[in-house]
Amino acid sequence: MDTVTIGVLHPGDMGSAVGRQLALRGHEVLYASSGRSAETRARAEWAGMTDAATPAALARDCAFVLSICPPHAAKEVAGEFAGYRGTYVDANAVSPTTAREVGSLIEAGGGRMVDGGIIGGPPERVGTTRLYVSGAHADSVVDLFEGTVLGVRSVGDDVGLASALKMCYAAWTKGTSALLLAIRAVATREGVDAGLVAEWEQSQSALVNRSAGAARAAHDKGWRWRGEMEEIAATFAAAGLPEGFHQAAADVFARSPRPTGAAPDDVLAAVVDTLLLPPAD
Repeated sequence: MDTVTIGVLHPGDMGSAVGRQLALRGHEVLYASSGRSAETRARAEWAGMTDAATPAALARDCAFVLSICPPHAAKEVAGEFAGYRGTYVDANAVSPTTAREVGSLIEAGGGRMVDGGIIGGPPERVGTTRLYVSGAHADSVVDLFEGTVLGVRSVGDDVGLASALKMCYAAWTKGTSALLLAIRAVATREGVDAGLVAEWEQSQSALVNRSAGAARAAHDKGWRWRGEMEEIAATFAAAGLPEGFHQAAADVFARSPRPTGAAPDDVLAAVVDTLLLPPAD
């Protein structure tokens, strides 16, 4: 594919890493600094992005716009691009219903919608991160990333398919992490955590390390996953299945502490202690 101009909304840890891959591929990558933090600007500079100042400038200058933002903001961000006539890639962790609502908004204004879902951490090397895409124009996004470390795979022509895959994947990975943390919190409250760990070591040895890893993830960024769990709950409800599993996971992650500076060996205790606090009103 020829190099093109691409906008990224907004360069957090994931957005900046994805934007960097596009810049390394030779594309011109823009972002909008208006209303963004100094940290966002620093990440964008590291990624090789150019400041276009405003979303309106991105809409004017970019053939593609990638939205990579917290799930609760996906529709609001898309609303800034009503009337955009390029290709809008919603790569947020949202339900298929939300993805289709974003698609309707974009297409009503004359734009092209590509649904996306990212699995894995910020892309740094081949094989760690995949962007699944769907929609009639999904192949154009596959072409954008050709030769980069981000694997991009089209999963069909319908908007919502990529988001459905992401929701089902995260329903297990993050949903079960929340369950493990809640179990450790209950065991701690009841005074049986050491006994539970001893039994796990004998009969379910993977769960000891898995719960410790879940605590590290929740400590570092779990508070940001509440919206994703709510989108998963909505996905289950739309399929006629119980949504309570992931509404509960949303509550667990909402209670998780923001980074505390705790030593690695103390992170699990810090997370459990926070979960056992009375919920905020």
